[in-house]
Amino acid sequence: MRLLIATDAWQPLVNGVVRSIEHMIEHAPAQGAETVLISPQDFRSVPLPTYSEIRLALVPPGDTARRVRALAPTHIHIATEGPIGFCVRRLCLKHGFPYTTSYHTRFPEYVSARVPIPAEWVYRIVRRFHNTGCGVMVATDSLEAELRERGFAHIMRWGRGVDTRLYRPRERSVLDVAGPVFLYVGRVAVEKNLEAFLALDLPGTKVVVGDGPAREELTRKYPAVRFLGVKTGEALAEIYASADVFVFPSLTDTFGMVLLEALASGLPIAAYPVTGPLDVLGDSGCGVLDADLRKAALGALEIPRERCRAYGERFSWAESAREFFDNVRRAQAGPIDLSRLG
Repeated sequence: MRLLIATDAWQPLVNGVVRSIEHMIEHAPAQGAETVLISPQDFRSVPLPTYSEIRLALVPPGDTARRVRALAPTHIHIATEGPIGFCVRRLCLKHGFPYTTSYHTRFPEYVSARVPIPAEWVYRIVRRFHNTGCGVMVATDSLEAELRERGFAHIMRWGRGVDTRLYRPRERSVLDVAGPVFLYVGRVAVEKNLEAFLALDLPGTKVVVGDGPAREELTRKYPAVRFLGVKTGEALAEIYASADVFVFPSLTDTFGMVLLEALASGLPIAAYPVTGPLDVLGDSGCGVLDADLRKAALGALEIPRERCRAYGERFSWAESAREFFDNVRRAQAGPIDLSRLG
């Protein structure tokens, strides 16, 4: 298999979509596959209004077919519902190429949080985008049930993993702040509901790792919070291991890979009882899910770190890659016929 992954999210952007694709590329050889990309790095791009960190690719008319022909894939996966995703989808529909997609982000809710457009209007577009493919991959049971209710079809499960060698408990703290330390890692943006965490009356110190369009405003509004910016690799892993509770205030995430990173680091979770935390934590006892986020954060302090680490070790990127490539093979059956491109 030579799999083309078409994605509007790619390096240097740091988010769950990018990291998932990176791990699929890393584990592809073990699954008897190789991967090629069409990404924003291949085109001129412009910043997304209200969120300049995300770049929108300017795909020239007719360029998609040329690139697909040159990359010579046998299978196609479309990861995002952006300009690149729509262009590759259009090509596939025109020439009868099967393709799979993945549902990473509650794009309709994110749009309606920024502009006065009802989420249901956007769902109609997104549903059509995915339903014309031969399989849409989702990460959790509750998201699958929700999308089925919204009329999505051909749903396939694709779980996520975590690097337990990088994210692990450590003896030394790198955070010189008063404890207990309540940590958030992720985009600093309105759709993450971050103020629900920052406004809580909690002991110790709140720490935020990440960047985004709301950071400047929130830094001014909450001067006692430590905003550390974007951290990756060893530096990020050390921060996880230095905290006491991981607080996940989002109401819209479809999974939350940071939850796995926190658990592997030995951190208990405090979150709302919504899609993502409900699915990741299950009945593990590694977190407190409550509509009262302060109650959840304080309750999570009582959870043994050893329990969280043991549970986090159950999630593997190797298993995630096996599911992903099996889904592609099962849904697409055989190689595409590139001769149709002329």
